[in-house]
Amino acid sequence: MSFAPHMSLALDEARAAAARGEVPVGAVVVSPAGLVVAQAGNRTRELSDPTAHAEILALRAACAAAGSERLPGHALYVTLEPCPMCAAAISFARIARLCYGAADPKSGGVAQGARVFSHPQCHHVPEVYDGLAARDAEALLREFFAARRDG
Repeated sequence: MSFAPHMSLALDEARAAAARGEVPVGAVVVSPAGLVVAQAGNRTRELSDPTAHAEILALRAACAAAGSERLPGHALYVTLEPCPMCAAAISFARIARLCYGAADPKSGGVAQGARVFSHPQCHHVPEVYDGLAARDAEALLREFFAARRDG
């Protein structure tokens, strides 16, 4: 199974988010047939919406395209470990496979912090693959925040 093409698209979305002044996080939803059905980058500032994370926006678009609130068999590729809100949405959407790049020690909800998928109240637990293109994702985040501190 090759993760590279889809993570590359997610990184492109993260770069576009950074260019808009958003935290550089990108997400891509892939159908069971391997087709990209939705992709998004963070838009929280642009939309004045704290829920406009890349994952949420991509899930919304994929669900709209599918005509369903559930995406069984689909995969979600994201450049940063999802936060607890996004991890819960991934579970509710019944995403089959979550693939992410950089770990998020401060706000992560999968392997760090809340560990949403480990809770007995979690409705569905996807397969999780972490560390994909992590160096590239980490570099985008590091550069973005360094520019804000220095500028």
